[in-house]
Amino acid sequence: MNLPTTFVIAQAAPAAGAPQGNPLVTFLPLILLFGVMYFLMIRPQMKRQKEHRAMVSALSKGDEVVTNGGMAGRVEEVGESFITLEIAANVKVKVQKGAVAQVLPKGSLKSS
Repeated sequence: MNLPTTFVIAQAAPAAGAPQGNPLVTFLPLILLFGVMYFLMIRPQMKRQKEHRAMVSALSKGDEVVTNGGMAGRVEEVGESFITLEIAANVKVKVQKGAVAQVLPKGSLKSS
């Protein structure tokens, strides 16, 4: 068995007069995909972040809130980055402001 020791791989070169195509048409699907992703995912998330920042900055003493962990309580003290919640009679915990998920209507904790 005599096998050749080298192989030659030839590729056909494109013809000199062959059209290359418009680069805008080539990237159009990528541009459209980014546009759809922006309007379906990025923009709504930015809107929710803005609403959450406004809610957290408006917290004041006496507000009834629910944290991300599910703890419900009344705001006793508002600091720069932490708030103190009273979750039961004489039971106070300190949580980050960003952990507040929802502000409840006044009197919600008394009814439950």
